[in-house]
Amino acid sequence: MNIMNVNTLFSRLQAQNPHPKTELNYNTPFELLIAVMLSAQATDKSVNKATVSLFKIANTASMVLDLGEEKLRTYIKTIGLYNTKARHIIKTCEILLSEHNGIVPHERIALEALPGVGRKTANVILNTVFGQPTIAVDTHIFRLANRTGLAPGKTVTQVEKQLLINVPNKFKQNAHHWLILHGRYICTARQPKCKQCVIINLCEYTNKNQ
Repeated sequence: MNIMNVNTLFSRLQAQNPHPKTELNYNTPFELLIAVMLSAQATDKSVNKATVSLFKIANTASMVLDLGEEKLRTYIKTIGLYNTKARHIIKTCEILLSEHNGIVPHERIALEALPGVGRKTANVILNTVFGQPTIAVDTHIFRLANRTGLAPGKTVTQVEKQLLINVPNKFKQNAHHWLILHGRYICTARQPKCKQCVIINLCEYTNKNQ
């Protein structure tokens, strides 16, 4: 996809949604960190249903530790892999308290050192909380980047690197949210809603649903 088409693509997504944001509910950096950790292989809706109760009881690292792993599991048991996620969250809270005064760090190395926090989660936090122009690549964005020709790649890392090269700087801050929302609701996996797509004439996908 040439640079002119890339500019047009993001201009249209911007016009459609000038101020995109995550669909995870949160009020603090810590709450977003926990929500993103829980969202792996789970929907944002299922995470929000769990965290609305959890965050009323415990929404800081110290409060989650006081809650304990067993009690934490009761709040998140409706989410996939909840046993592993509960263990990771407890260990992450311990590290946040011992090494970061209970505050979510804004350095990638420190974030990725937390149990259960990979590059994608770190990118979400760096972008959404700290305003860094990172682009987290999930299954929706991976599919969309390859399908449209925006940033082809065989791995998540390849797609992320290509996006950072191809996306103009003026769009990088919000690119993650525009792409994930478009992939989630329009450019869906099995039956993309091409008739509703604002970038249909820019997309290189050959099997469009006309």
